[in-house]
Amino acid sequence: MAKWAAEATVMVVLAVAVAVVAAQAPPPVQCDPGKLSACAVPIFFGTAPSKSCCSNLRAQEKDGCFCQYARDPMYASYINSTNARNTIAACGIAFPSC
Repeated sequence: MAKWAAEATVMVVLAVAVAVVAAQAPPPVQCDPGKLSACAVPIFFGTAPSKSCCSNLRAQEKDGCFCQYARDPMYASYINSTNARNTIAACGIAFPSC
């Protein structure tokens, strides 16, 4: 009986520790490809990006979204295109190595 009580106590302590760590973890970043819509014309046609486009790209870059898009089959061809890389560079953002 004492062994069972000790094991139960350890399990409770571990469960509490996991809950505390999970509560302190930051929420996962939600990358929104829709925020790239301000950059659609520069990405598709190679024109100069607007301030709005660059602002959105900086926010996406800060959140680590470029690598997420580069790995996603739906967005990889866009984010890895020459025009997208030129747009990102024109905004003064270094393209990350993922």
